[in-house]
Amino acid sequence: MLSLKKFSVIVLVMCLVFPASNVYGHGFGIETISAIDVQGKNLSISVEMPMYFENAQEQITITATEDKTKENAKNVTFLIGLFHENEMIFRNYFFADDGVLKIKVNPTQDEKITIHGEQDSLLGAWHGTESNPIEITGPLFTSSGMYNFEIEIRTIDEPTNIIENAGVYNADLSLIETVSFMQKDSENNDVEFRSKSYFDSISNFKYDYEAKQVTFEMPFDWSEKQLSHVSVVHVETHFPKDFVEFLSPSYSAYVNDIELFKSSVSVDDYTEDHERIVHLVMLEDHLRFLKNEMKKNDEPLPDNMSFRISASTDTAFPLEAYTKSEDFKVNLSWDPLEVEPGIDTNFIFTIRDGRTNDPLRNSDYTFVLIQNGKEIHRVSGTAQVGGEFEKFTFAEDQTGPTIIKFENIRNSGQETEFALVVVPEFGTIAMIILAIAMIGTIALRGKYPTLSLS
Repeated sequence: MLSLKKFSVIVLVMCLVFPASNVYGHGFGIETISAIDVQGKNLSISVEMPMYFENAQEQITITATEDKTKENAKNVTFLIGLFHENEMIFRNYFFADDGVLKIKVNPTQDEKITIHGEQDSLLGAWHGTESNPIEITGPLFTSSGMYNFEIEIRTIDEPTNIIENAGVYNADLSLIETVSFMQKDSENNDVEFRSKSYFDSISNFKYDYEAKQVTFEMPFDWSEKQLSHVSVVHVETHFPKDFVEFLSPSYSAYVNDIELFKSSVSVDDYTEDHERIVHLVMLEDHLRFLKNEMKKNDEPLPDNMSFRISASTDTAFPLEAYTKSEDFKVNLSWDPLEVEPGIDTNFIFTIRDGRTNDPLRNSDYTFVLIQNGKEIHRVSGTAQVGGEFEKFTFAEDQTGPTIIKFENIRNSGQETEFALVVVPEFGTIAMIILAIAMIGTIALRGKYPTLSLS
């Protein structure tokens, strides 16, 4: 056990390893159905809708493309059914002469769905004009969760070329749901957790302070029909950064008591100023692995995902953070591992090329420590061989959130930062190092930033 003057050091590393391909499919606003055979032609149908319906100008866009020519199909009549929570919202014919169907959506409190636009005389298909676009009003997209589109192709090439039995195809898209759950900590204080789902609705959220874990559930269909077009399931758990009780170097996550791959679990201390986010991201291969593991129990497959996120205690060095441009990367460690107040701490770092990982010689930098929005230390230097160290001694009263910032790296104006929180706990001082990359936006150049260990 540490003495009262010592720090217990816990390293928390944000590993956002999200492949660029994940921007398509469930929970990301667009899904593409491929290899649809219609009268000898292979088509792809993409369905796109916003993840929030915030005003009357939002729209759904459905596009049919010929795989061979990569051009839009002509004179397409879609039969579209929209379902939510197993209830049909509407099912109607829609026509697009250029293969692109645009439907304006205006959610209202009306009792029934109303479609505005023009109708043809053959199938009664709705189509839009410049002065009279297709618009659907009424009680639709008023709640979050999964929406299922059932799509059939009923004409192609010519408006009168009616097609029978071309098959029914499904696309599932989600409206993002963010729900707050007030939970009690070990001292009976209220703590606000937030759950954000890019797939379906979260329920039965609980925080267990004794086990240091959160649990929650989400509906999920494990059938092969469903898995065949689920590209990714993504849920987030948010809680305050100053909620030390649940801060951890890393987290283990389970679905239906089966542990997720480490790559499926990542910690994000950057996106929200005052919240830590634990991301759970499961790709199609991960979902199939979970299904196969559940089948080994010789029990019927459940109709949900039962999640459990548990605090871990793993530590590792060095931390890594990229600059916004990803031109530079900084590795950071410190010595001694257990730091006592009044004793120098060596912050050891290497400035590297963000693409080749090579150390960059003669790298200028400014090393800054910030607490409560005020600088407590600033020094400039040059890492002649790419690596260098800076010393600092934390005083007894220097507790709380602290930013470790590297500014103007190689005189480029680029910067990155790490954050540490020095907090008293159980008569000792616990220093919790939170590694975060100041990368501007989470979707940088079409991919998620990565903070990993080398």
